[in-house]
Amino acid sequence: MNTRPGIVKLPEESYEAAIRKFACDGAHISGDDKTNPWVPFGEAAAIKHFCFDVRANSVANILWVKGGGRIGTHKHRGFVSAVTLEGSWAYYEYDWTARAGDFVYELPGAAHTLYSDDPNGMKAVFWINGSIEFYDDDGKHDFTADVFWFIEHYTRYCEANGLEIDKAKFI
Repeated sequence: MNTRPGIVKLPEESYEAAIRKFACDGAHISGDDKTNPWVPFGEAAAIKHFCFDVRANSVANILWVKGGGRIGTHKHRGFVSAVTLEGSWAYYEYDWTARAGDFVYELPGAAHTLYSDDPNGMKAVFWINGSIEFYDDDGKHDFTADVFWFIEHYTRYCEANGLEIDKAKFI
């Protein structure tokens, strides 16, 4: 028996009906720069957005940090994984460097500052679960990026530049 107000246990066939009604078999998201733009992220970086999952508060993207660039110190509130595509990158707080082909995972609560001193910069695919809290150079909270922040980052850029918003990115 349900004792908590507002919580309803649906019969299993209702879940199956919802999946049939709303789920898709997947999507193809182009990596082409003309249809999937690099959206500036600060002065030294850009993001190519691939997927926004509002139900799981997760996103998939490629982060490109230009040579000599960094993104601010940030703390993850969920699990993050990455595969380096090009160049190399590291965190000031750790003693490793990720190079093309390397896999990195980060646990909730991890805080670090990403940089690339590779002359060609770096590109890595990131799958981000949960929010990321960014801090300024004085250690004060600057902003929080969650799936809704990433959606706004992408859609505002598209709208400002007359680009079509790719609805297949929204799952």
